[in-house]
Amino acid sequence: MNHEVNELRLKYVGKRVKCIWMDDPHPVPPQTKGTVDHVDDIGTLHVKWDNGSTLGLVPHSDIFILI
Repeated sequence: MNHEVNELRLKYVGKRVKCIWMDDPHPVPPQTKGTVDHVDDIGTLHVKWDNGSTLGLVPHSDIFILI
């Protein structure tokens, strides 16, 4: 297993995050909060956002924080 992906899983799965900015044509709005459901094999954080969205976060592209 990719070491970086494993580290992302350990750090984020089950944790709450807040979106600051997304590099996406249809992003979740800034300040939206959600819970990381899982991290896929390429390192995308799949989030269940409080607004109902399930758009993934891409580390090193999107800006977000743990809350």
